Amino acid sequence: MTNGASEDGRPPEPGPARRANTPVETPLDLPLEAEAFYLTHQEMYHAYAQAQLGDRRSAEEAVHMAFVEIIDHWDELLRERNLGRCAWAIVRRTVSEQLERQRRPAAFILNGAVQQALRATRDQFRVMHSSMGLYAAMAELPPRQFDVIVLRYVLGYSTRRIAWFMDLHERTVDHHVRRAKEHLRVCLGLPDGLSKQDAQQAAQQDSQQDEDNGGQRG
Repeated sequence: MTNGASEDGRPPEPGPARRANTPVETPLDLPLEAEAFYLTHQEMYHAYAQAQLGDRRSAEEAVHMAFVEIIDHWDELLRERNLGRCAWAIVRRTVSEQLERQRRPAAFILNGAVQQALRATRDQFRVMHSSMGLYAAMAELPPRQFDVIVLRYVLGYSTRRIAWFMDLHERTVDHHVRRAKEHLRVCLGLPDGLSKQDAQQAAQQDSQQDEDNGGQRG
């Protein structure tokens, strides 16, 4: 992955309006490449952390700890094929560990952000059950499916932007979104809102994704 540009050489599209409390200064004395990586990724990292931890200070602490670990292993990470993917794994693990220490579910579950966002989607995916029921269902999602639901429906990022930050193909992101929503629908006992045509299209896209995964995991 190249820092600051997508696979087609263009920079990622602007995300949702920058939150006023999102830090923009690098917190560490960083090598030039690491500083560039921080500046192009910190907005989403902080947004993801704050959506789960619920306040700016906790989010800043988590992202700072994650970047300390990233910088400690920077040379090793540079040799990895998927720098962005490895860095994201460190961020999400750090946030998860902080939630475990606090012994509480993610803030976006408690404040109803997922329910509100999913109710508003045009595909009529409706979540009518309790917050804790949704949390239990989301807790069973594989990590990437969990993340794309948070990034898409809580933070409002586009497929293209999510793909760039997570170092995935856009088709892979859509694949994870469909699988995650289907899992939540089944767990919560919700009706299937897909038309026959939509279901066939989704099946074709999933089949193509399986073929892609045969050559490259993502």
